[in-house]
Amino acid sequence: MTRPAKTGASVDLVRHARLLSEIREAVLSGRRPPRQPRPLVARSWERLCTHGISPDDCVRSTSVSLSEVENRRSRSDLRKVLPDLRAVLGSAAAGADFVVVIADDDGVVLWRDGAQAIRRTADQLGFVEGASWAEDHVGTNAIGTALIENTGLTLFSAEHYARRQHSWYCIGEPVHDPRSGDVLGVIDISGPAMTLHPSTAGLAHSAARLAEATLWRLHRESLDRLCEESAALLAGTAPALVVDEHGWVACARGLDNPRRIAAPEPGTAAFVPGLGLTVPEPLGQGWIMRPHRADAQIELELDLGDSPRATVRGDVTWTRALSPRHAQILRMLAQHPRHGVNATDLSVALYGNAEHTVAVRSEISRLRRRLGAIITGQPYRFSDEVVVRVLTGVVPARG
Repeated sequence: MTRPAKTGASVDLVRHARLLSEIREAVLSGRRPPRQPRPLVARSWERLCTHGISPDDCVRSTSVSLSEVENRRSRSDLRKVLPDLRAVLGSAAAGADFVVVIADDDGVVLWRDGAQAIRRTADQLGFVEGASWAEDHVGTNAIGTALIENTGLTLFSAEHYARRQHSWYCIGEPVHDPRSGDVLGVIDISGPAMTLHPSTAGLAHSAARLAEATLWRLHRESLDRLCEESAALLAGTAPALVVDEHGWVACARGLDNPRRIAAPEPGTAAFVPGLGLTVPEPLGQGWIMRPHRADAQIELELDLGDSPRATVRGDVTWTRALSPRHAQILRMLAQHPRHGVNATDLSVALYGNAEHTVAVRSEISRLRRRLGAIITGQPYRFSDEVVVRVLTGVVPARG
């Protein structure tokens, strides 16, 4: 949900803008502010200062070419929900004092709608199609900062790092891919600061949830089509799964539907609970997963040293390098084989607090794509069908 600035119908916006300006000037000059900035804003300012980016460096956003904008639009899954978003937001923007912007996961503006007068003002800020509004380009803003924080937010006046943006408010809501949890981009509503209305944040939040709901509906429809296409091929075959390119299960034969497995990779064996070791067989926009050998033993060997890696041993053996974060996750799971580890505990271990459970789920999703469905959840633990070997010892996944 959007985390708002303290603005609303009962707030004197002029006085509030003046207070925020005093806070910003004090913080950036090293003096004691009359009030501490909101934690989200303080973190953004600290990131920028740490990277040596001054407010004067955020004069104007950089832009990609028009051809690159078209390439990004064609690649973005947000194009699938553009008609719905324009139906909800476009008409509202045309008659209101704000612009509506849809940016991709790099913070590049792909589409913009709004009243002509407001768009002209946005032009002067470089808030145009093709412009990058990543935080390290233009300072604290509702697109770039929302992407880093992975949360909805409202920024008002001098909460922006760059002074030239103080005359505006901006509201950003990330849109997540319902299949993976990854951020696809941000829906942004921006306008003159003194026109901010408390209901505008709700409009942005509702639009983002509409986009995610539409993407999920389209995803379900594609799974239904994949299942229909595979019916003849699966006749008399058991057990087997049909999955899409992301590992979502379209249909199952001879076993319980696990809903999702690790995203298959061409020619790469993968462990699937209930099937054992499998080698994906291509099927249109998806894959058929059938047992490679029913009696294959699955062993996961974890080398969590200076160059961490995981090796899956069975009928086929393969090794994957691990990022330090993935190695840390696997180490925690190996230390708690019986009861597993929940997302909150992983958030504390990885990020130092309990506020990043969404990021944890994204990391687990990426780890499953790397290693296969060896991790179950929630809580997260190794599958009962896998024997885990950590350096010198063997740890049965059931504990």
